[in-house]
Amino acid sequence: MAVSVLPRNKVNKKYTWNAESVFKSPKTWEAEVNKVIEDIPSVKKYEGRLKEGPDTLLEALDAIEKLIVRAYRAFVYAGFAYAVDTTDQKAAGMRGKASGMFGQVFAATAFLNPELLGIGQAQLEEWMAQNPKLAVYSHNFENLFRKQEHVRSGEVEEILGMLADPLEGISTSSSMLVNADFKFAPAKDKRGKKVEVTQGNIHTSLMESPDRKVRQTAFESYMDKHLEFKNTLATNLSTSIKANVFNMRARRHDNSLAASLFDLNVPTDVFYNLIDTFKKNLPVWHRYFELRRKVLGLKEITYYDMWAPIAKKRINIPYEKAVDYICESLAPMGKEYTDTIRRGTLKDRWVDSAPNQGKQNGAFSWGAPGTFPFIMMSYTDEVNSMSTLAHELGHSMHSYLTWKNQPLVYADYSLFVAEVASNFHQAMMRGHLLKTIKDKNFLIALIQEAVGGNFFRYFFQMPTLARFELETHQRIERGESLTADSMIELMADLFTEGFGPKVKIDRPRVGMIWSTFSHLFMDYYVYAYATGISGAHALSGRILRGEPNAVEDYLGFLKSGSSDYPLNVLKKAGVDLTSPKPVEETFAVMESYIDRLEELLS
Repeated sequence: MAVSVLPRNKVNKKYTWNAESVFKSPKTWEAEVNKVIEDIPSVKKYEGRLKEGPDTLLEALDAIEKLIVRAYRAFVYAGFAYAVDTTDQKAAGMRGKASGMFGQVFAATAFLNPELLGIGQAQLEEWMAQNPKLAVYSHNFENLFRKQEHVRSGEVEEILGMLADPLEGISTSSSMLVNADFKFAPAKDKRGKKVEVTQGNIHTSLMESPDRKVRQTAFESYMDKHLEFKNTLATNLSTSIKANVFNMRARRHDNSLAASLFDLNVPTDVFYNLIDTFKKNLPVWHRYFELRRKVLGLKEITYYDMWAPIAKKRINIPYEKAVDYICESLAPMGKEYTDTIRRGTLKDRWVDSAPNQGKQNGAFSWGAPGTFPFIMMSYTDEVNSMSTLAHELGHSMHSYLTWKNQPLVYADYSLFVAEVASNFHQAMMRGHLLKTIKDKNFLIALIQEAVGGNFFRYFFQMPTLARFELETHQRIERGESLTADSMIELMADLFTEGFGPKVKIDRPRVGMIWSTFSHLFMDYYVYAYATGISGAHALSGRILRGEPNAVEDYLGFLKSGSSDYPLNVLKKAGVDLTSPKPVEETFAVMESYIDRLEELLS
């Protein structure tokens, strides 16, 4: 009998996101989208007028921010509705309309930065002294003038803004293909019974199945479908990379890596430090892979064995119990912090947790000022799901506290710091549970999730994908072509080096792994997962060791938003990611987990 996944309309509302808190209905949403488009002239009227004085500038900034946040709220509503059910054609249409609206808003506001540059830094500083309400933009203006040489004329900026919508279509096309259109052949268990394969269960129940036949056939089914469409998927990703290179050249940067990191004032050394430290520590990973092979009793270990359970029995953790464990682990953060999490997860419906047909794979936290920090995931009552929930709640608390403490201009934070908050929750949870849980199977499952789940994704897959991303961008920059086969070969080579000689590599299927990570459509994002987990363990270590002011420093980081450069915000909290030290420290934490695992298994 096949394992079934519920259709969306059969899911208990209790475990769905609170869409009605954003808009009462799709009809209300549509009216707002139309109104946002109708209100675009209310910001366009300031074009060419910012030099009139501080009062006019303040009015314009206020009007632009209010329109953008309205557009963002509407975009979140449509995007989330699509993510929880990619087969819903109405939601897909809403997402398309919202994307078009968003592009129009950004094109309409493109005059802002060129005009501010035209006014000049000295004049703006004088105006900020005259009008204290304008002074809040001090860091924003400073950052703009730092980027001055890469800001183009108002006309060029408008065109670049207008390109945002059509270029977004590349990732949307891939998402529609793999999430809505792909139908996977069923897997089979060791008795030959069919097991349904979906985007919602492949990375959870199937890859974590104790039945190796299920893991193998599910992995082969999943990757073979991607291989069937390898040319389309490769063309989409190649086009996205070309768009990145186009933007790099349009803004006159030397290369795409420098262009991406320049926006956040992050030196390229941070990227290269990570890659070099990762390669140096590959023997730590090889030790873990060999331990996993022995525990599973396999002659050869493969990619699809990386998530196989090594605890003797499955640990069942219902959603509500997971919330309890997470809040207990975060008690050092204070009652207000944990009460907010309890209210969000159990009452205000921040989390769309139930698996359903058509649900996008993976998990994410998303929202905008004026909404809850929503979470999309497929919770499956296991340690891994509990960890994913803790992770996404880290993102959500980061958003919640930023929105609560920052003005609109700083009410966001960069991808570079985002993964610190999420991994911090997981590090705190493990620190607490490894001390308080006595059940040996639970501890084994917890460490397996830490090393084989979280660390494997953030500290192995993501650095490997970062190397892939760097090389593919450099090939486009050199004028070389990217084909499906060349991308598969590159990915297979990088994973072969990473896994080492004792892991059997199915080159075509493992080489196609890049097509399963939508993150690659976000320019140079994947490396930040590894720097993020490093920063998280450095900061959680301070709190777990009871260092003075560690909690206050961390809460200050969460409340900072984008009010300072990412590296500065983290330095104030107690971690310096310009140094390889946090990465080395995190590999040491991982080794300590492997030591503990060997002890428990013996």
